[in-house]
Amino acid sequence: MPSHIARAYAERLKSGVLTADPAQKGAVDALTRLEKDLGKRGLFGGVGEVKGLYLWGPPGRGKSILMDLFFAHAPEPRKTRAHFHAFMARIHDLIRQWREGDRKARQAVFGTHRGDDPIEPVAALIASEARLLCFDELQVTDIADAMILGRLFDGLFERKVVVCITSNRAPDALYKDGINRQLFLPFIERLKERCQVLELTGARDWRLDRIRASRVWYDPGRQEGGETGARREGFEALWEALRGDMPECPAHLAVLGRDVVIERTAGGLARATFAELCEAPLGPQDYLAIAGRFHTLFLDGVPLITPDNRHSARRFVTLIDALYEAKTRLVALAAGAPEQLYPAGDGAFEFERTVSRLNEMSSQSWLEQAEHKD
Repeated sequence: MPSHIARAYAERLKSGVLTADPAQKGAVDALTRLEKDLGKRGLFGGVGEVKGLYLWGPPGRGKSILMDLFFAHAPEPRKTRAHFHAFMARIHDLIRQWREGDRKARQAVFGTHRGDDPIEPVAALIASEARLLCFDELQVTDIADAMILGRLFDGLFERKVVVCITSNRAPDALYKDGINRQLFLPFIERLKERCQVLELTGARDWRLDRIRASRVWYDPGRQEGGETGARREGFEALWEALRGDMPECPAHLAVLGRDVVIERTAGGLARATFAELCEAPLGPQDYLAIAGRFHTLFLDGVPLITPDNRHSARRFVTLIDALYEAKTRLVALAAGAPEQLYPAGDGAFEFERTVSRLNEMSSQSWLEQAEHKD
C-alpha cells in the first residue's frame, strides 16, 4: 500500500512549498513506517502495540512540518495533535478537576468516581479520546510536569496509545539538571522503549530561509509603494508560511497565579496585537513568560505612539527587552520605522535603546543567533 505521507511530501516538493532536504528522508521513512503500522489490524480486527516515533533535532529543520503531514494522513480516526505545553496544561486542569470534584462531577467528566489518585482516570480519559497522540516541541522544565509524566505515560502505554513526538532535545537530555531528575529517568527509558528515536540533522534551516526571503519589520517605508494592503499581505504570507498546516489555538500561560491567554498560537508561534499586549495591564513577568514560551511573536498593529500614551510605550519597551533577552524573534506590522514610533514624550530618551534593539532584531546576524533558541 502506498504511503500517504510520502506522497504528500513528494507533492509539496514538486509544488515548491518545500525544498528538498536529504536530511528529512530518514524522518519521512520513519513516519511512513508508523503510518503503515497504525493501519494494521489483527486477525480478529483488534490492534496490537505500535512503536511510536521521537523525532528530535535543532530548531527549524522541518520537524513540525513533517508532523503536520503525518497527522493529516495518519490512518487513525482517533488522533490528537497538540503543542506539548498545551497538552500538559490540560493534564494539570484534569488533575485539578479530579481532586476538587465530588462524586457527581468526577463521574460526569471521567466516567468514574472511585479512588484518590487522579493519574489513572486522567490517563483513561485521554486514551478514550485518542489512540494516536502527536506532540510538538516536547521539553520539560517544570518539576510538576516531570513528576507526572512517568506515571501518566505508563497509563497511556498500557492502553496502547501511540505517541509521535518532536523535540529540540534528545530523550537523554530532557529535564537536564532538573530537581530530583533521578525520579524522571524511568520516563526517559520508557520513551526510548516505546518509540523509535531519530535525530533530524542537516544544515538547512527552513524557518530562517523563509525569514531571509521576507522581512520581519513591515512599515510603509520598507514596503514597495508603502501601501497598507501590500504590507498586510506580506505579514500574513509569512505567518501562513511559518504556520504551515499547524492549527491555531489559544495558549494559556500561568503567571503569578494568573491565566495569561494568547488567543492565536501555532506551536512555537504566537500572534497578538499591540493593543492586546501593550494596552492591557501586563507586566514584566507576563512578557517573560511569552518570550520563554514562543520562538517567534507576530505583533500586529504597532502604532505611532503619542506622548499621552506613555504607559503603552513603557510596556512596549518591556516587551521588547523580554523578547531580546530570550532571543525570541519579532515580526511586526507597524505604522512606521522603529525611529518613528515614539520620538517625543515621557521616556522617549529611554525608548532610543528599544529602537536600537528593534533594528538589531531585524538583522540577519541576530536572526541567526535567535534560531539556536530551544
